[in-house]
Amino acid sequence: MIRRLVPATERARLTALYGGLLLLAGCVLVGVIYVFVQYGLDNRIGSAFTGAVPGGRAASPSPFASQSPCALPPAELVPSAQAGRHARTQVVQVVAATTLNRLLTVSGIALAVFAVLSLFLAWWMAGRVLRPVGLITTTARKLSGANLHQRIDLKGPPGELKQLADTFDQMLGRIEQLVGAQRRFAANAAHELRTPLAVQRAAAEIGLVDPDPERIRWIREELLQVADSSEHLIESLLLLAASDQGLEHRERVALEESVSAVADEHRAQARECGITLTTALESVSVEGDPVLLTQLIRNLFGNALRYNHRGGTIHIALAGDGRTLRIANTGPAVPPDAVADLFEPFRRLNERRHAPGEGAGLGLALVASIARAHGGTASAEANPGGGLTVTVRLP
Repeated sequence: MIRRLVPATERARLTALYGGLLLLAGCVLVGVIYVFVQYGLDNRIGSAFTGAVPGGRAASPSPFASQSPCALPPAELVPSAQAGRHARTQVVQVVAATTLNRLLTVSGIALAVFAVLSLFLAWWMAGRVLRPVGLITTTARKLSGANLHQRIDLKGPPGELKQLADTFDQMLGRIEQLVGAQRRFAANAAHELRTPLAVQRAAAEIGLVDPDPERIRWIREELLQVADSSEHLIESLLLLAASDQGLEHRERVALEESVSAVADEHRAQARECGITLTTALESVSVEGDPVLLTQLIRNLFGNALRYNHRGGTIHIALAGDGRTLRIANTGPAVPPDAVADLFEPFRRLNERRHAPGEGAGLGLALVASIARAHGGTASAEANPGGGLTVTVRLP
């Protein structure tokens, strides 16, 4: 089996390609020059020869120059004239052949020098063109979880390779954000799960030391409350993971019906807290998962109720134009620069105190994840008088 001689690197391939094209162009140029020179060389040499020796005869005086102009040349001069023309033709052919051979020799030498020079230039040019690719490769080899902050930052004029390097830098930025978010999520999840376990262990140890019935009853209630909180946290984590993976199936969902149903579920709690709940709903139908969309609405209502105050308000609006779901609530003042962080898992305005009814900090993170799973977006803005307005746009 004959192995094909293929260059092993892209630089060698580009050098072979560029050098071959330049060498081919040189060969074509030499061939064109040779054809044009050969085409006109015989005529030019013949004309020059005739001009130097008119008629192709010698310039010596003829022995018949004294005879009458009307007299015909002797018969022996005719073969002599033919021999002169034949000799002239031979001389022209010899001169032309010598000139063409000389031209081919000089052209061959020049072409060989040009071939070496073209290969050198092609190698240099290929290196210049592929230098950004080498820089990208070197940066990619150095990357790890500890240095995702590194960037190529290619300097140069706009072009395909500059665009490739910038796209690679943008991809690294997104990867760094995702890795950072995953690390924070893992650390926060471990912390959130460790606290209930510590409370359960402490309650069990107290119950073993002091078997007083009243204390046992308190410990039982505490353990049940911690278990409910842990169960809610685990369900939220599983739901967040499921929504991040996308939708398994889609169906037509009447969004206004889901909003009305969830609002009715929370009206009694809103009255107990002294919060006025109002709605302005239009008919909106979307393609999506009804369970996830209902969970999104529940999270919005839950946050609006939890982070509110007595005498406050909650207003939810559903607009068919743009398929926008917006919920605004009163409550404590929210710094505008902290709004975007609220969509991160376990992010809160204040430190968690593990009080009854306190959320796990996954509400808005779930809202954003479910919106992304449906091809939509979730955003928020701080209200001037306190509270938050969350807007969800679905396709």
